[in-house]
Amino acid sequence: MIIGIDLGTTNSLAAFFTKDGPELILNAFGETMTPSVVGVDEDGHVLVGKIAKERLLTHPAYTASVFKRNMGTKKTFTLGDKSFLPEELSAIIIRRLKEDAEVHLKQPVTEAVVSVPAYFSDAQRRATKAAGELAGLKVERIVSEPTCAALAYGLHEKEDYTKFLVFDLGGGTFDVSILEKYKNVMEVRAVAGDNFLGGEDFTQILINHFSMKHDLDLAQLSIQEMAALTKTAEMAKLTLSDNSTANMRFWLDDEELTTSVTSHQYEKYCEPLFSALRHPIKRALGDANLKLSDIDNVLLVGGATKLPLIRSFVGKLLGRFPSSHINQDEVVALGAAVHGALKARNESLTEIVLTDVCPYTLGTEVAIQRPNGIFEPGHYAPIIERNATVPVSRVERFYTLTDNQAKITSAILQGESRKADDNIKLGEVTVPVPPGPAGKESVDIRFTYDINGILEAEVKVISTGVTDRAVIENNPGTLTPAELAEKLAAMQELKIHPREKEEYRYLLAWGERLYEESRGDRRKYLEEILRQYDDMLDAQDERAIRDYSQEFKEILSDFEMEI
Repeated sequence: MIIGIDLGTTNSLAAFFTKDGPELILNAFGETMTPSVVGVDEDGHVLVGKIAKERLLTHPAYTASVFKRNMGTKKTFTLGDKSFLPEELSAIIIRRLKEDAEVHLKQPVTEAVVSVPAYFSDAQRRATKAAGELAGLKVERIVSEPTCAALAYGLHEKEDYTKFLVFDLGGGTFDVSILEKYKNVMEVRAVAGDNFLGGEDFTQILINHFSMKHDLDLAQLSIQEMAALTKTAEMAKLTLSDNSTANMRFWLDDEELTTSVTSHQYEKYCEPLFSALRHPIKRALGDANLKLSDIDNVLLVGGATKLPLIRSFVGKLLGRFPSSHINQDEVVALGAAVHGALKARNESLTEIVLTDVCPYTLGTEVAIQRPNGIFEPGHYAPIIERNATVPVSRVERFYTLTDNQAKITSAILQGESRKADDNIKLGEVTVPVPPGPAGKESVDIRFTYDINGILEAEVKVISTGVTDRAVIENNPGTLTPAELAEKLAAMQELKIHPREKEEYRYLLAWGERLYEESRGDRRKYLEEILRQYDDMLDAQDERAIRDYSQEFKEILSDFEMEI
């Protein structure tokens, strides 16, 4: 069985394809979205999703979130006495989605299509693929999020010919894609984006506003205090979705600090973020050789696009009301499920043809000859231009630079800068060449970019036929096969909190978080009912736990409304 997975910065989802189309998979809470949060409890058990999210405030040193932004790097997240790479944390999320799918579908799930931001680099895509493998899945495809969304949208689009722009703003990343649909062909014309711009940044704006009002040094706040401030900023952001004013409250050293912000102020504070959103849109349109007037429709994707100020910004910038008739949080997972069905050659989708593009320019470092005859090194020679349709394979020929040169080292670079050092170095290949006059020996450098967005590089010496390939696995942050095997073995040893007990543990974590946010008699009352619930869980009387859990949940809901 193959499923589609939207591995998100804030929330993750899974879906599968049925004869009636793609369908979302419910988790243990009967919900479609699983928070992309991982924690470790006092017994060393790993907590996933909703439970871990509740513990962000109460146990920040034992909980991690927003780790998707660090995929493809060697950054480690320390949770208690355990350390995790971003792909290991992502693997834990995927593993839980896999378990939920197996319960939902009542059969083993062995394969998956996993989505990534269109602007993810080669290293980030490889890290995502590794995360799926660590979770015990065969990752058949790594696909771009906007492409998934467009495919899900395209199934509902009745026009034979249309051009549309996908505006994808998630919790931590931003992508814009230009697509063209003609009958049964969906073609990606261009993509652009920013891997460090998302809904979390719109929350950070309110955190900065609050800290300035009260002259707070954020660097001096404890992890727990910072988590509490982030929560009040997140609540204010959501409040401004439906109200003209939001109040922010934060306790520091037993003093309650408060401030308010209007929707007009918030929009003004967000102007730098809006400027950052404009640039990728302009770039994608330019790469596609299109004007705004050529776009027939605009599709919103990602939870952050539910914010009214984002919808208003997109409408004003693009001159039309954006379309969101498919839930912005769900559309990527639905499209990933369609991708899975295409891979499985589902008979109801045999007529759909989808093309994608390479989001970055890929090339090598060369020296160019100046008018004075001197060669200047450090220049960038593109081989595959950004937004080339994939799969794509391109070759360029390069020559020796000095007399009696015995080898040629070819750097593998990714980026758009004309200077080699300003681009990302993915690796390099060195091949021997017969000594001789400068310019006599040559090599063909071939780059091949596949449907998973992963690069293969090959260097061939023309005179001798000697060929070598790049070892892209040596990217910073990318696991080698040996490391992957080691991490897989370690992953099997992790004690993941049982799925069937999640609701009880979640209620306890929820109550503990409300306790920390409360004061006075309210706190005393919460302490009493939490102790009762804790004792009941220890007694392991399943019927009594089940009966009291509903009452306990209602009490917590009332407390949440009053805070």
